[in-house]
Parts: sequence; structure tokens; C-alpha cells
Amino acid sequence: MFSSFSSPSSLLSLPRFLKKEVQVIRLESVKIHNIETHQEKRSRTLKHLLKLNHANHAILFNHLEFHNHLPHLLGSAYLFGADSDHLNHLYDYESKFLDPWKDSPGEISRHDWRDYLGDKRYERAFVDFFEDELVLKGYDWKKVVVDYAFTGENPLGKCLISGLGHPLIHLGYAYELSSREVATEALALAATNWNFLHKYLDDPTFTKPSTYSTTSPLEILQRVRNDKRLDGLFEDRGAANIEPLLENHEAVVMEHFNAWQISDPQKQFKDSQQAAAATLVATYESGGNTYDFFLMHTLSTSHAVRILLPLIPDEFHIPVVRQWWLLTLVVYIAQLRPNIDLGYVANYDLKDKDWEWVDKKAIESKWGVDAHYVKALRALKEAAKTWGDEEKFYLKAASRFAIEFAGWGGFESGPGPQEH
Repeated sequence: MFSSFSSPSSLLSLPRFLKKEVQVIRLESVKIHNIETHQEKRSRTLKHLLKLNHANHAILFNHLEFHNHLPHLLGSAYLFGADSDHLNHLYDYESKFLDPWKDSPGEISRHDWRDYLGDKRYERAFVDFFEDELVLKGYDWKKVVVDYAFTGENPLGKCLISGLGHPLIHLGYAYELSSREVATEALALAATNWNFLHKYLDDPTFTKPSTYSTTSPLEILQRVRNDKRLDGLFEDRGAANIEPLLENHEAVVMEHFNAWQISDPQKQFKDSQQAAAATLVATYESGGNTYDFFLMHTLSTSHAVRILLPLIPDEFHIPVVRQWWLLTLVVYIAQLRPNIDLGYVANYDLKDKDWEWVDKKAIESKWGVDAHYVKALRALKEAAKTWGDEEKFYLKAASRFAIEFAGWGGFESGPGPQEH
């Protein structure tokens, strides 16, 4: 007689017309490479190298300032077709710059883990904590990620852009390579890099109508470039400008942040990926004939968002895209708002270059040991595959970047220390 009440949750659900519509971006997933079970030699090599890195190297290095990019480099090269010998070569090269693990000041647990958010000294403790959670959840790493990144109040997924977006990037590789080691590292990066940026997405008082609105991120970046209120804020480029920018000019930044109206999520995410590519490649001449290290992160984080959208809960689609937008905006201003010249890409003569040529440059170029170089090419290739590339914008961007790249710029007073 009680069969009609067998699903209590159904009694509590709201009628459809009372529910708040969740904007969703529907994309096909990229191919997921389950390296735990693949039998080919290069897949086994990648699996073992990721585990070796996880066991031996901290997720942060150089006085906890830089991020361990080995999974990004190895993963990108693998996806470009690198063989076992090349993967081993990349590991040997990159691992020279990394730090070994150091003990944290103490352990953390379920009841106090949030007390240590943003404290990089607890990097080892956070990895240990998430590995313990992995055991408790039957080694279902996706369950651990959902529980801590996409569930509850102020989950870690609300601030994946901290640390120049490295938690977001790392999480993308975890899903694409189906690696529980990389997944626990991504959660630990999100926890240790947690910072003030989350409030701009958590606190609804920061989301309000702007003085103007548009659906085009490139139009907003052009307005930012022409905004006299942002003239002369900093003498040099660099990520160190981000915090004082928001401390002293928060209202201006939020005005431009809120100007992006997402009314057609699919179309506008497509536009945002083009904007990410242009922000790196189409600023080459304005940036002093170098490619900007920090602007590169607007592309690699956009790529991570593309990887994650089909795989994370629907209600996080727009919040994650908006995180990318906030990071792009503040990094663009911090890098002194270089001119974005779309013609620099669109007018490039490809001659006989194709994606096979790009693949070879990613592996065979002398810059193929640079994680950010390889990641940039990978991001551009995947964007072309996702949206089609009728005008060959992404192929032109990748080809031009591959040929002209000669080391990263965008640092204070010229070249500076880079995250290897």
C-alpha cells in the first residue's frame, strides 16, 4: 500500500517550472586513455612514469612556488604519439628540476582538512589525505573527485584557477589519462593553492549587471585594452600583479568580468576557445616578438575546461567556464594588455603545413622538452578537432607558434625564471 511512496526524494522535488534552469554545454568527450589497462608498451611506460613521479616528486617545487608539470608534459607527448624512449627522455629531463617530497608539519583528516586550505606546506599531507579517501571509496578516484571538487558548500571545484589554473589543468589530464595518481595530485593542488579568487565566484554580490554587456570575450578584452582606468597600473608584466590589481581596482575588473553574458553556452564556449588561442598567439608582436608565458595559461586552462565539460556535473559547467574567464581577464591585465591582432593568425600562409607537421614539431622540436610548448600545441589541435577548423584558424595558430617559438617571454623586464 506504500508503493507510491517508495521514492521519498520524488515528493521533495520541485515542479519543472519552479526549478532554476542549469545552463549546460554539451560536447562529446575526448578519447579517454585508460593507461592502467592498456597493453601497448608506450601506455605502460606512461603509467609507470606517472606513478614514479607521484612517488618521488612533490607537486610544488622551488620554495613551493612552481608546479610539477611532469604529468602535463608526459600526457601531452603521449597524446601526440610519443614512443616509450621519448617519454623516458622527457621524464629524465623534467625531473631534474623537481623537488623530492618533504614531510608536512602534520597530518590532516576529514574533520579539519578545510583548515589547511591555501597552506602549501601541507602538500604531502593533502596527497596522503586524498589517497586515504581513495582507499575508503574502493579506489574509485572519480568518486573522490566529485565528493571534494563538486559536492557540498565551497567545494574545491570553485577555485580551480588558483595557482595560474594548474589544479584545473592537472584535473583535465587526470580524466583524459584516467589516472588516480594525477587525480589526487590535482585535488592536492586545488587545496594547497586555494586563495581569494574563489570569492568572486562564490559570493553572489560580485555577480551583478555591468555598465555594458556582450557575448564576445574578445570584444571585452579589446575594451579592457582601451580602458584608461587601467593605464599605468604596473611597470612590469607578471603574475605578481594579479593580487594588487584586485585589491586596488576590483570594481573595474568586475565591471568587465560581468559584461560577458552567457546566453548561448555552446556558442560562447566556442568563442572563448578562439579567444584563448588568440590571447597567446595573436599577441606575439605586441609582446615584443615573444610568446607570453602567463597568457599561455589562458589557453591551457581553456583546454582543460574542454576536457572536463562532458565529464563533470552539469551544474559546474558555467561556473568552470566563468573561472576561466576571470583568470583570462586578470592575467591579460597583469600582462599589460597586449594588442590581440587576429590578422596575425588569419593571414598566416600555411603553405604545405598540416596537423601531421604540428605533431612532429611537438615531438621532434628542440622545444619538445618544454611542457608549456607541447601543451599549447595540444590545446590548439584539440580545439580544431572539437569545433572544426574551416578557416584553419587553429592550424595557422599552431603552425605559427611552432615555428616562431624561441623561449617564453612575459616576465618582469624580459626573460625570467620559468616553470620547467
